[in-house]
Amino acid sequence: MLVLTRKIGESIMIGNNIEVKVLKVDGGEVKIGITAPKSVRVLRRELYDEIRMENKKAIDFNLKDISEVKRFDDR
Repeated sequence: MLVLTRKIGESIMIGNNIEVKVLKVDGGEVKIGITAPKSVRVLRRELYDEIRMENKKAIDFNLKDISEVKRFDDR
């Protein structure tokens, strides 16, 4: 992990087209701004983790589940 110190108004670049800028520091909170192409998905980590878990649950099945679906299709 790279750790950097930045002041309000300073930024870092990720690659050639993603900028992360420190906008405000208030107590234990830091407000950042992210400039990135629309094709780059930017999510809060907790939302990213939630989506990942839902996707994992959606593909986690067993063969019995498939046979149950097929049984309804045969009617």
